[in-house]
Amino acid sequence: MTNAPIVLTQDCDMYSNDPLTVKRTLCFISDPLARPRLGYVQYPQRYHGLNKDHIYGGEVLRLFVANPVGMNDLQGTSYVGSGCFFRHRVFFGRPMSMVPPEIQQLGPDRVVEKPITAQSILELAHHVARCNYENDTKWGFQFGFRYGSLVEDYFTGFQLQCEGWESIFCHPSRPAFLGDIPISLIDVVSQTKRWAIGLLEVCVSKYNPVGYGARYMGFFVCICYALYAFWPFLSIPITIYSFLPQIALLNEVYIFPKVTDPWFFLYVFLFIGAYGQDCYDFILFDSTYNRWWNDQRMWLIRGLSASSFALVEYIIKHLGIATQGFNVTSKVQDSEKSKIYDQGLMDFGIHSPMFVPFTTASIVNLIALIIGLIRVLNDWSLEKLSMQLFISSFGVLNNLPIYEAMILRSDKGRMSINTIIISTCLAFILCGGATLTL
Repeated sequence: MTNAPIVLTQDCDMYSNDPLTVKRTLCFISDPLARPRLGYVQYPQRYHGLNKDHIYGGEVLRLFVANPVGMNDLQGTSYVGSGCFFRHRVFFGRPMSMVPPEIQQLGPDRVVEKPITAQSILELAHHVARCNYENDTKWGFQFGFRYGSLVEDYFTGFQLQCEGWESIFCHPSRPAFLGDIPISLIDVVSQTKRWAIGLLEVCVSKYNPVGYGARYMGFFVCICYALYAFWPFLSIPITIYSFLPQIALLNEVYIFPKVTDPWFFLYVFLFIGAYGQDCYDFILFDSTYNRWWNDQRMWLIRGLSASSFALVEYIIKHLGIATQGFNVTSKVQDSEKSKIYDQGLMDFGIHSPMFVPFTTASIVNLIALIIGLIRVLNDWSLEKLSMQLFISSFGVLNNLPIYEAMILRSDKGRMSINTIIISTCLAFILCGGATLTL
């Protein structure tokens, strides 16, 4: 629709926050020494209206800031869908001869002398808007934005970098763009589920970053894209650690080394190392401890809800069974939701099947912790139970907002009675008759 040499892509809820952004971008693009094959300049997605401690991990620090900073020293950051300035040239692939002939006149190197109100220009604009020119061409597959995934931003950026284009991540102290965020838990997990399904569509295809990407980009860039592509599969270890050690503890099965076993310290090192580094990244990028804690809690909740349901929905879809269609994340500022969000409380008010897994896990962890402590007091078997007790207590600590929503709260954001009943029944089924062995 445009013949401009530079194209800005922006989400509909984002707005400009800094008038110097365009000038700053032109400095990068007009400097041939910066990156000879510079394809786009990406600014981080930042948001206004976040509550003090970012209860839903709203700043998405890893995806929008920390990881792009690391990728910037390689081939450049990935495209994240908004706040990105593209060279028009990148959408036409490598050789211009492969561009569909009927839109050669919209090529990036051609100057149009007719005014935009000219009849021929308007007719061409209507023709392009109908997208009929894409039929039986490589448009959407080798040109333009890439189709075939709900995360067209990730897929498009990945393909462009496989073609040899590079990018620059620009992170000024004043946010270039600001936008809205989802302020209820159902909207957060629904958004994450959509992202996870889109990533699976790329991961389980011929464009897998490990196989396809390794042939066209460096090893480290390939690993960076693979980190995103395999993200939904993290739901598997998260689910295992949310249930298996606890159920094993209830059945007096010890699956971790004793405290006196040298292998015990390997688990301690891995836990402290992983969580310590993650916390350090947040502090390094001027975030806070409370925001990091809420972010890692949401990482666990997303793994048990959105990512798990995305895996199931993706499998069901490829078995030929109809699934729920595409849905846009709601960012409507409802007064009651805004009040709950501003108070730093999670909104569990709507019953959703996606709430059941992490609510069930919270109940199982609480039961395991109580029974585990009773057994320790009875026979002092702390040496064997220490690791499983720690995992259960860590789960209980992360699930405090869930217990509060189930028992103590009376506002509209409290846990739905349907979710509580279903989760409680599942929890007692999973726990089985373990409590009878006391």
